[in-house]
Amino acid sequence: MKKIHLGLIIVISFALLLSVGFGLLTMYVNQKELPKGVVLSGWQVGGKPANEVLAELDQRLQAMSTMKVKLAAEALKGHTESFSLQDAGVQFSAADFQDAIAKMSEGSLWDQVLYRRHFQLEWHISTDWNRDTLKKRLNEDWQKERFGEPVNAVRSISGDDVVRYTPEKTAYRIEWAAFYEGFSAALPDERQFTEPRGDEEITVQLPLIRQKPPVTVKSLQDEGVERKIIEFSTDLGSSGPGRVHNVTAAAKAVDGMILKPGDEFNYAHVIDTAKKEYGFEEAPVIVNGKLVPGIGGGICQVSSTVYHAALLLGLDITERRNHSLPVSYLPKGQDATFAEGAINFRFRNNTGKHLLILSSVSDGKLTLKMFGTFPENTEYELVSTTIETLPSPEKVIHNTTLPPGLKQVVQNGKPGYVVETYRTKKVNGKVVENVKISKDTYRAQNSIVAINPTNEVQMPEAKESPKEEVVEDGISTP
Repeated sequence: MKKIHLGLIIVISFALLLSVGFGLLTMYVNQKELPKGVVLSGWQVGGKPANEVLAELDQRLQAMSTMKVKLAAEALKGHTESFSLQDAGVQFSAADFQDAIAKMSEGSLWDQVLYRRHFQLEWHISTDWNRDTLKKRLNEDWQKERFGEPVNAVRSISGDDVVRYTPEKTAYRIEWAAFYEGFSAALPDERQFTEPRGDEEITVQLPLIRQKPPVTVKSLQDEGVERKIIEFSTDLGSSGPGRVHNVTAAAKAVDGMILKPGDEFNYAHVIDTAKKEYGFEEAPVIVNGKLVPGIGGGICQVSSTVYHAALLLGLDITERRNHSLPVSYLPKGQDATFAEGAINFRFRNNTGKHLLILSSVSDGKLTLKMFGTFPENTEYELVSTTIETLPSPEKVIHNTTLPPGLKQVVQNGKPGYVVETYRTKKVNGKVVENVKISKDTYRAQNSIVAINPTNEVQMPEAKESPKEEVVEDGISTP
């Protein structure tokens, strides 16, 4: 009986001990306070209620996120640029610490006891920075507004034909690598987290570099447009208003053209531009060796003037043909005709430097100037020689009003010519080269004779020459 009582006492005592132990363990894991000794980035949170710590943690993180950043740079000229760290893409987090506190109530009682007993004592907040957010804030538009934009250098030609330069203007731009480094170093550390101050401001130096425009004085000077290297003029003579307009339109299309080394001057492109921008008017053109009414008459005075200047600079002529008739404004053998879709004028810039072409019409003259690099001890001369004169063919027409057998000259013909042109190169006044550059044929123009034929004097058989569709010195006929 005593043994039964003793066993019962032991069982009751053991149950009581288990109950007390379970109660103590339950009290242990249900503590509101964090384990003693826990530190979050220098903040002593051990022994403090977890809910209060979490609430204050949110406040501290928010205070850090709203901390102001002020940019400092002389180029801002007193303008204040400030924003919060959150606006700069900076986020502060203690997610690991918050998750750890949440896990203290997870699992079995024994799991909670072990987790609390081995709870990590040292924790740190993390900093995450999305740099793209800051770069979008201080984007190119912002930089243009604060520091302006680079302005290209400008080359101009003075009234006395001197090459002048207006310097470029630089503008500041952010040096992002250095800025990122400085911004990272300025981010709050554990001191700001431990002793939060809502009014605290971070000053960050804004490192800047000068941004040059694409075109600088040096880049322009390197192109080699040093000085005026040729000027040549041709006279418009008694040109009518339509012809003057056409010459002026083509000259405007040439004016300001820049040829890079190796570039080709293409007169067909010039005429396309002139036609679109200025249009052409009625003036005589050349068709089948005759002057007839047409549209665009006179445009070849520009191509011929450019051709003459190109010869005097020793440039490579890649395509050129003389007019079918001599022109009044240049010696025979030194002109260059143009026929849309059939005859072009082209040359290549072989100076090794850029070539600037200016052209204008004033006081009854077309003046062409070229600026570039050309040896001052070198010059070219042109000599054109007529090596053959072609007789004028006679064309007979029937006129019954004349006395029988009488001839009457209706139109005097003009002879044709075969012309050779040579270009002589001189260096320091001595001839170093003499080259034939062209052999040109100018068509003879018919003389027209009227006759009333008789049985004794018959009309010669007419021989029709093939009709040409090519329109020279213009773009079309009416």
